[in-house]
Amino acid sequence: MSDTQAARTVLVRQGKFSPSPFEPCRFLGVEELQSIAALGGLFVDLKNDEDPKVLIPFFGAIDLIRIAFPSSADGRGFSLGQRLRRLGFKGTLRAHGDLISDQYPMAIRTGFDELEISHKMAERQPEDQWLAAIPKLETYRSRLGLTG
Repeated sequence: MSDTQAARTVLVRQGKFSPSPFEPCRFLGVEELQSIAALGGLFVDLKNDEDPKVLIPFFGAIDLIRIAFPSSADGRGFSLGQRLRRLGFKGTLRAHGDLISDQYPMAIRTGFDELEISHKMAERQPEDQWLAAIPKLETYRSRLGLTG
């Protein structure tokens, strides 16, 4: 495996490995958001200890929020995802970081659309393990009648 391949990540979407519909893109931190929110089409990085309420005024301009999972033992990101949905965010929610296939059902139940994992994790837990983790699991967005 080349250094370039090792640095890339793998997206788990709808239970299988897939390319991101948003790549290439640049993710913004909350502090950068205010200055360019008027442009729309924003991708925001949210740390798992940040208050999601600061994003409410920008929901209409944000297409994707990526929430950090620095450890598979740290579940704060699931709470953030659920809070963002309850606050009215209708865009794409992506969990990224140290995630395992056993956490995929919880991510879907708490409002996430997709997970971004390292190439190394994708080799350790191949696509079939992610598929097996969500047999016929209804997503948060499908329960609301939303697609995509």
